[in-house]
Amino acid sequence: MAKERVLISREELRERIEELGRQITRDYQDKDLVCIGLLRGGFIFLADLIREIPLEMDVDFLRTASYGHGEKSSGIVEILDRHKVDIRGKEVLLVDDIIDSGRTISTVVDLLKKEEPASIKTCLMLDKPSRREVDFTPDYVAFEIPDVFIVGCGLNYGDYCRNVPYIYTYDD
Repeated sequence: MAKERVLISREELRERIEELGRQITRDYQDKDLVCIGLLRGGFIFLADLIREIPLEMDVDFLRTASYGHGEKSSGIVEILDRHKVDIRGKEVLLVDDIIDSGRTISTVVDLLKKEEPASIKTCLMLDKPSRREVDFTPDYVAFEIPDVFIVGCGLNYGDYCRNVPYIYTYDD
């Protein structure tokens, strides 16, 4: 039976999210900010992050699918629900739980660019650069991780475990 191994503790997550919040606050001071979270995985990270950004902002969501219930992306990015906020001329911060192949985030960025925002930056809780299949570098990253299957803090295992307040993997 596989044994759970904590990769990033609740405290490490909290501290790093606070740091990102301070950095993003400095970068977006006096700007018209819209944070768009990718559902479903990114909602917990987005909620934790925006509580650390004491600026006026609008928040919206966009729902995508590329994993289904598998451990690897299918390579096909579906846009299931679009955001509702008008982003034309605004600063957009796109927030998600993880970047690995890069297909989802790059597809969404290309889609949002068509709406003519002032800028689009990305903020990811986790980065698996060894899995990158497209040329994409996120603007803000909380943690870089190795190529292991991970669960918790928004990341699911099937339909479960999103509510676990830390990031873990399994050891055989």
